Amino acid sequence: MERGQAWAQLSRWLRHGGFSMLPASDGLCPTAAASKLEVSMPAVVEVESGGTARIECNFYIPGNGSYTYINWSYIDRNNRVRLCRITGSEILEENVDYKGRLSVGEDNALSISRVTMQDARTFVCQVGAGSHGVGENRTELHVYKVPEAPEIVANPAGISVQSSDIPQIAHCVSKNGFPPPNITWHKNGEQLQPEEKMVKIPATLTRESSGLYTVSSTLFAHVTREDRNSLYHCTVHYWLRGQRHAVESRRVNVTVFYPAEHVKLQVMPSSALVKEGDDVKLVCEADGNPAPVFSFYKRGLEDSWQDLSSLADTNSGVLNLHDVKKSSSGLYRCQTLDLDDMRQLEKDVELVVNYIEGVHVKMEPSSPLQEGDSVRLSCDAHSPVALDYQWRDEKGRKVGEGNQLFLSNLTFETSSNFSCKVIAPSVPGLEQSKQVAVAVQGKPRIVAISSPLYVRQDEVVNLTCKAIAFPRPSVHWNVNGTAHEYVENQHIASNLTVRVNHDLLRAGAMCRVSNALGISEKHIQLLDQKTPESKGVIIVAIIVCILVVAVLGSVIYFLHKKGKIPCGRAGKQDITKPEARKDKIVVEVKSDKLSEEAGLLQGANGEKRPAADQVGQSVVCCH
Repeated sequence: MERGQAWAQLSRWLRHGGFSMLPASDGLCPTAAASKLEVSMPAVVEVESGGTARIECNFYIPGNGSYTYINWSYIDRNNRVRLCRITGSEILEENVDYKGRLSVGEDNALSISRVTMQDARTFVCQVGAGSHGVGENRTELHVYKVPEAPEIVANPAGISVQSSDIPQIAHCVSKNGFPPPNITWHKNGEQLQPEEKMVKIPATLTRESSGLYTVSSTLFAHVTREDRNSLYHCTVHYWLRGQRHAVESRRVNVTVFYPAEHVKLQVMPSSALVKEGDDVKLVCEADGNPAPVFSFYKRGLEDSWQDLSSLADTNSGVLNLHDVKKSSSGLYRCQTLDLDDMRQLEKDVELVVNYIEGVHVKMEPSSPLQEGDSVRLSCDAHSPVALDYQWRDEKGRKVGEGNQLFLSNLTFETSSNFSCKVIAPSVPGLEQSKQVAVAVQGKPRIVAISSPLYVRQDEVVNLTCKAIAFPRPSVHWNVNGTAHEYVENQHIASNLTVRVNHDLLRAGAMCRVSNALGISEKHIQLLDQKTPESKGVIIVAIIVCILVVAVLGSVIYFLHKKGKIPCGRAGKQDITKPEARKDKIVVEVKSDKLSEEAGLLQGANGEKRPAADQVGQSVVCCH
């Protein structure tokens, strides 16, 4: 009960001349004495279905008298149906419909449990107080049930903007509410109102057997192509305790069909980057829904158009061009057809395929080159874009930039295959190469032989001769054996396998290399290599001779110190001659064998020993 109603009731009681106890829920106290029996009850009690309703009955009897009885009843079709009677401490239930659901508290308040929708009626509290008469009042019991969240279903078939009838957008249902709720519709957050020939919102209210209500509503509205992104939802509204509440549904989007107004055709990747050998896609897009049928054409001679639709996916609007060539450049057209209104749209795009062609390398002079000559290489190519030039040797190393390369003081070793690499910097990956052979001609030049070569009699050895020349030379040997040749660039190498004999050891071998421009030859010397045992005997002999000479020298020196051997400058004397003086001794020591052995040592190591080491001289001592 609102405060204004409470004060109006209080004024009415005061006009009757006595106190009256108001319901505790009113928050008011009696301020004057009542002259007769007064009963006060709340005008409305609200309870949720399934809960317990408590209806208070407050009364005042003058002179602090007591009541004789209290009757609780309800109104049904203008008839009063008694629920129970209270006399003193006895409570008598008289209604079987509420059996087991009624209870009366110490304050005489009536409680009804497990409230249903049928309990929404008027309840009366009647108080009898003997000589003070009878008084009563009544309360409206309102039963409520919060409705379920609304369920929304969008039109699954889609809606055409060209529909002549108002199409259905969506349907919304909310179940099990009490009192009956209502539904509103919203688009992009704004509430929709019925509008003639544009928006219709019919609703249906159904009372279920449980007494609860189901409300349903359908939204009909025309759409435009802008509504393809619109979001719709419905809201169920209900009252509770004098306040308005609302529950929203989820947002839904409907499929909108509309014809295309614009078409776009583009090259993927960007046409500025297309080069020969690329795979290119022409993608055609239209802003209609559903997508129209696509057709592709390429302009030919005399403005004729070649139909390429057989190479395209006409549903997705994609034309695939694989391994494009220079001839793939040209004007392409995409044409759309809307099957609803048979409207056609078209769009053109120019495809430019970048290329490099006609790569040519010129060599000046073009006549055969000789060692020591110079040559200029020039590279040229054609392309619709700017080009850069690089020069590389046959190993891939960069040797120059620009469209010219100058080579001077040519030799056989500088002969090579050079390549001109043509690059388009503005088109990544677009490049071409052209090779040219720079061949230096001349008679053969022997660059390596296996000489001198130490060998042994009857040993099998390999003789090697390596030369460089162009044109390719041939190699010949003046001895018989098995030859194997190896060629690498301008070099040719020949390995001859032979058995060493006396004649080969004495004369050696001759390697002869020749081509059309001349002949070169070199001699290979073979030296006899002594065995380790022979070298050991020679060394031992030399050591023994040196020891003998040392001992003899020591004896002579000893005799000289004792005065046994005179020294003079007269020259050599034979000590065996009887005519000689006994105090003069001349000693001459010669060793031809030592000289021979020293010569053998010289042959063994290839070095000439000093004369003092050969001990091939005269030793003269005089006294």
